[in-house]
Amino acid sequence: MRSLRQEKKKSSKRESSYKPIVPAVEQASRILLCLSKKSNFKMGLTEISGEVGVHKSKGFSILNTLNRFGFVEKDLQTKTYSLGPGLLSLSRHVLDNIRYPEVVAPFLQRLAVETNGTAIFGLINGEHVIVVGKHEGNQNIAFTVRLGHQFHITLGAHGKSILAFMPETEREKILSRKKVFFYLDPSRVDREFLKQELARCRAFGYSQDIGNITPGVNVVSAPLFANHEKLIGCLILIGTFPEKRIEEYGPKVADMAFHISQKLGADVENIYPKQSRLIGR
Repeated sequence: MRSLRQEKKKSSKRESSYKPIVPAVEQASRILLCLSKKSNFKMGLTEISGEVGVHKSKGFSILNTLNRFGFVEKDLQTKTYSLGPGLLSLSRHVLDNIRYPEVVAPFLQRLAVETNGTAIFGLINGEHVIVVGKHEGNQNIAFTVRLGHQFHITLGAHGKSILAFMPETEREKILSRKKVFFYLDPSRVDREFLKQELARCRAFGYSQDIGNITPGVNVVSAPLFANHEKLIGCLILIGTFPEKRIEEYGPKVADMAFHISQKLGADVENIYPKQSRLIGR
């Protein structure tokens, strides 16, 4: 009986100390996320290990394993690592099982054709907005954005459209940060002016960026919702169209966002301002 009680105690201790996380898998995941955030997509072993917080030998072993499965590629000349093509097949399977892109696609095409701009569907993914759908118009100077590209969630017009429609507590939490990228350079942020822009976005259903992120390129964006009032991403229009066209394109983008969200099951009447419903469908 005594030995049985002792065994039960040992078993209880083992269960209480059990953590359902595999350190090596966690480290591999952090390495992949680290590589995805690098602007030039290439990093050396020392830099990766430092960013992730693992010993170089451990980082080397994980990178070699990821390389074996095609999730990471190694440049033998520069001794740097980047994300590998093996991730593409995984991402395709994910996108194939998400209903969002197929619903949004016809709207992207229509918006691009009507404006000659590049229409983009951005899906919120943590601190970033990932491009999961796009359609390029026939403008003379094309603005190409890759599927899978990630923008910071506070960048430019899409950042303002998302933040404007966030719950107030989440919005204030982001606004309290030292570094936000609504105007690209964090030092250029005028908090009072930004709040005015956010209020305007809530009133009219869209935000704008006039050459702040890329000189000569203007952007209009509106938030997208699904499943009642869940903020999932944004509709973005990018182009070299003149500033005066924003008065026409802004309501168009807001109206399309309204109808996309409606198809995705959002309670649009409670979310979007009446000013954003200017185009009959």
